[in-house]
Amino acid sequence: MTQYQAKDFIQTKEGLVFAVVEQGLEEGKVLCFLRYKQQGESWQKLATQQANQLLKTQYPQYLFYSEVKSAHLHAISVSSISIHYQPRQRLQSILAKQNPDAIEQDLISLCQLLIEQGMQLHDLGITGSLLIGAQQTNSDIDLVVYGRTPFHIHRRLIRQLIAKNKLQQLDEMAWQESYLRRQCDLTYSEYVWHEQRKYNKALIKQRKFDLNLIEPVVEQANISYLKQGAIVIQATVIDAHKAFDYPAKFMLDHPSITEIVCYTATYTGQAEQGERIEVSGQLEIASTGQVRILVGSTREAQGEYIKVISRV
Repeated sequence: MTQYQAKDFIQTKEGLVFAVVEQGLEEGKVLCFLRYKQQGESWQKLATQQANQLLKTQYPQYLFYSEVKSAHLHAISVSSISIHYQPRQRLQSILAKQNPDAIEQDLISLCQLLIEQGMQLHDLGITGSLLIGAQQTNSDIDLVVYGRTPFHIHRRLIRQLIAKNKLQQLDEMAWQESYLRRQCDLTYSEYVWHEQRKYNKALIKQRKFDLNLIEPVVEQANISYLKQGAIVIQATVIDAHKAFDYPAKFMLDHPSITEIVCYTATYTGQAEQGERIEVSGQLEIASTGQVRILVGSTREAQGEYIKVISRV
């Protein structure tokens, strides 16, 4: 049976490409979000509002209300999928290309650098625009690492390579561009402080690349979540070993709220064990009685954030 994982892309017969946002199926549908529309021989990247409007007016069959998540999402029936783009396979095809373009060559150079450090590439894939060949001259490289252990090995390696100047930390322009793209509810200085210590992004030949962790999720059947409204709390993180997962999870020392679950990359890896944080998000109660905060209830996560307010 075909496995659909976060960071995969799926295409419909109408030439719509969706990014998969959740492992597995709900009611026989892949949960996803519309990212590209085919325009002749090229791709048009769609902003959130454009994507929602296009589906509402032309393809309402791809709008979906998730009873499990108590949220409006995009979703595609397996029978409606014409192409399944998979990051591992795409990376291998780029590495084998005879005439790679400039961004593909930078990706190849990055992979060669990792190989020189003793890494193997079977845990790696490529997502984002490169996954479907929609890259432009200024596109970033979005690497996927499958498995928590190899992901953290790659993070440590990035830190070492920056220290050796074989990779570069983001410069001021790259940080500004990243901050503007995220449109997050942190100040610029707060954003950069949190990001610089993650070591999941760097520059190669002045091109930014990111590492994204995909760890297989053990599905918990018949658990649904009911939103209770917006909330802001302060709490101490007691377990952050899933901080870079998708979704990211942070266990809390709090009298009633057990965890934060985060679906936006902006706050992935945001806090470490023992740190005190402030979190703004949607309070949810699970059908099991568990209480949690969701950060990333919308794609932009406006008004939602995680930030460290005191360290260990």
